Amino acid sequence: MADFVKGLFGGAKQSVLSAVPSDDFADFASAPAPTAPSHAATSLASALSGAASPTAAPRSPFSFFNNPAGFSTGLPRPYTKWYRVWERVSLADFYQEMFMLPLLAIVIAINLWGTRTNRNKAKAWASTHLPMLESEFAVVGYAGKSSRVGDAPASGGLAGSTEVPETMLREKSKHEFLTYCTGRQNTAWLDVRLTLYKRYNPFTWFGETALSFFFDSFPTPEERIEANLYPFDGREKSLVPGASGKDSAFDGYVFAIVHKDKMKGLRQDRYDISLTTTKDHPKLPEWATVMSESSEITEAMLTDELVKAVKDTGEDLEALIISDQPLEAPKTLDDTTPPKRITLALRFNPKPPSTSLFAVFLRLPDHLASTAHFRPEAMRKIRATREDEQKKLRRGVEDEKSEERRLQSEKGKREERERKLSKMSAVEQKKFLDKEREGEMRKREKKQTKRG
Repeated sequence: MADFVKGLFGGAKQSVLSAVPSDDFADFASAPAPTAPSHAATSLASALSGAASPTAAPRSPFSFFNNPAGFSTGLPRPYTKWYRVWERVSLADFYQEMFMLPLLAIVIAINLWGTRTNRNKAKAWASTHLPMLESEFAVVGYAGKSSRVGDAPASGGLAGSTEVPETMLREKSKHEFLTYCTGRQNTAWLDVRLTLYKRYNPFTWFGETALSFFFDSFPTPEERIEANLYPFDGREKSLVPGASGKDSAFDGYVFAIVHKDKMKGLRQDRYDISLTTTKDHPKLPEWATVMSESSEITEAMLTDELVKAVKDTGEDLEALIISDQPLEAPKTLDDTTPPKRITLALRFNPKPPSTSLFAVFLRLPDHLASTAHFRPEAMRKIRATREDEQKKLRRGVEDEKSEERRLQSEKGKREERERKLSKMSAVEQKKFLDKEREGEMRKREKKQTKRG
């Protein structure tokens, strides 16, 4: 009876099945059982015996420094209290951090050094030139009122020189600084831009230098100053409410004193300079040349004061440009009459040997308003050049309008044709289409006959 109950619940079958070997694992029946290597077994046994020994000394929090390899012997890491970190880690766990942290510190240090160096250079330039700007303009900077260099409390940012208020010299980026001036007779406003090396990012700096060496389309990184002065040119009443009616207008033309190394690039990059002719002048040094639209304009502009200032500045001068034309080729009629401007481009020098050229540049609107009125014969060719460009633009505008009218007329004819076809029967539509096809064939034959 007991055997029957065991057979009913599978007890006897289980013992039989467990005794019968399976053919599926016959290939593994003769394989030897895996055994641990002797050194691993010895290490594990010693570790276990050491852990079980009641006389084993506790590990010091700094004991892992004596074993740089840490737990790299293959032993399982012990389970300890959460605060006993020194028992679970070793120096080998921080090799990546030990490499990344010094590198990150170097990058941050270079960034801080480059940013500070550029700021110091910009402030050194400002401490030299801002007093000159204050003597010429009522408002210097972006505060909307006159500020004096040295009013701001010293903060150690510029050791050994006068502190420059932030409102007078704006930091647009870590390598670009701006200032703005207004409030002067014959001058609407002045924009000055300082561009320095990207010292805070040597990889970008060296990369741009390498690209400029292999490709002409990439300009070589340079430290330079670019100042753009916009004269009133007779627009005082429209720009300044309540201004006097004094006439400050002068004739429009393009005149430039250019360093010969920059001459080709300026002619290619600027539309206004492309209108001029290049000619050396005996008053100027060998490295400089004149690009002008008229010899009479050249003689009127090359005053003794300007020539002396150019010589004093030396080869730091890139270009001094007086222009009434746009930088890029005009695409509309409005582009042909931009505001007149005077541009001075210099290599950056925080402590230049002479600031006479910058001073002459600031007073040029006075000279233009008083003397830049030339004979009609001298201005005839200049006006003809501008009128020819305006005629081309008007012709282009008229061609665009005629093309729009043609497209509009064709669209109306197609709509009228579709309207007629929609009202016809199938037979009438066939006759209409056949008639159109015959008309097109006759036109094509006439064209071929004319060509022959």
